[in-house]
Amino acid sequence: MKLQTKITLQPQQYNQIDYKSSVLLLGSCFVENIGNKLEYFKFQNLQNPFGILFQPLAIEKLLTNAIHKKEYREEDVFFHNEQWHCFEAHSRLSNTSKEELLADLNSSIKGTNRQIKSATHIVITLGTAWVYSHIKTNNTVANCHKVPQRKFLKALLSVDEISKSLQSIEELIRSVNKKASILFTVSPVRHLKDGFIENMQSKAHLITAIHQVVGPRNNLHYFPSFEIMMDELRDYRFYNEDMLHPNQTAINYIWEKFQSVWISNEASKTMEAVDGIQKGLQHKPFNPNSEAHLQFLQKLELKIKEIQSAHPKISF
Repeated sequence: MKLQTKITLQPQQYNQIDYKSSVLLLGSCFVENIGNKLEYFKFQNLQNPFGILFQPLAIEKLLTNAIHKKEYREEDVFFHNEQWHCFEAHSRLSNTSKEELLADLNSSIKGTNRQIKSATHIVITLGTAWVYSHIKTNNTVANCHKVPQRKFLKALLSVDEISKSLQSIEELIRSVNKKASILFTVSPVRHLKDGFIENMQSKAHLITAIHQVVGPRNNLHYFPSFEIMMDELRDYRFYNEDMLHPNQTAINYIWEKFQSVWISNEASKTMEAVDGIQKGLQHKPFNPNSEAHLQFLQKLELKIKEIQSAHPKISF
């Protein structure tokens, strides 16, 4: 008896992620779920240096600014609700100090510039096709920072507009990095503040646009995170209490699917050793000074040295 439909996935035939890879992750909060897994297993990665970016124009803007080494100045930030913000960055970069915000923005731009050039894989997760334009400046923003909605115009990007933006994203990356594999995926997180119908229309626009640009010829790929959530995990027990975000079980499931396609077999073996060390580091003993625990720590330290001998960039 079959109780679940399965999406057929095949392992990537070339340029899989291993412990020599360097991964840049950009986009919605779901890309951070994948990024956190890469971080846990000690892969080289940089995730969302400007915070969560939900829509393609914001990601395109970040890549444009990073590649051209934009320097953020006073006119690029504003004061609201007792903090300084930037419309091009997520609120987690916001700061009570204007100088610290500008320093963080410029530092993040430099770090992103370096990572784009050195990345072997760039993972981009799109969350929504709905965008907000600041009426006063006529600029599309990455985040509204709780500025009153009457100061923005809301619009749904067309499939052609998204496709054009994705092509620009590819061209920007290829201008400084010819070899990186670019992976697009659509976030399974539901944006129900836009409305049920509007959320599905938005996801449909994103998926259609992605499939207009991906292909092995240009080393652009699609991973079906959204489809796995909607089809294989079609049950509310796989959501958090808000009924919008995948819960940890769903994240783990989609990660396992991602691993089966994009993580090399050799790296998977190392991941098992890293996982054992991570669990050992999180272990809380009843008696920290006991002989048994001291021996446990010695064995753990030996395992860490063995891993670092084979992979010097791994640190715990």
